[in-house]
Amino acid sequence: MASIFSRIIAGELPSYKVYEDEDFYAFLDIRPMVKGHTLVIPKKEIDYLFDMESEEYVALMLTARKIAKAVKRAVPCIKVGMSVVGLEVPHAHVHLMPINAVSEMSFKNPVIPMSQEELAALAAEIAANIEE
Repeated sequence: MASIFSRIIAGELPSYKVYEDEDFYAFLDIRPMVKGHTLVIPKKEIDYLFDMESEEYVALMLTARKIAKAVKRAVPCIKVGMSVVGLEVPHAHVHLMPINAVSEMSFKNPVIPMSQEELAALAAEIAANIEE
């Protein structure tokens, strides 16, 4: 059975896409810990990040860097933190979160409420800030 992320990539489930290329897809988390919380995933369904082939892993990290720079341009913050947990969805992914304090990286923090309109506008702003 396809992961929820594979279903998002296939267009079966909606997402607030910020980036897509032949190998990767990036979109806003619909349950964000902070404004701008973005997921970057490989299109190839691989459960565990460290099972990726070396070239795929490096390409994912380079893509995450590109997206993180766009997130930082779109959302005022000191840095964009990256977290890899990998237990919640059986599909390799990284979380990018604009942060001003380490405590903002905690998944124990409450989800911040954002409307569909706010998420769509933010996704468009991050996408507009991606440099190729």
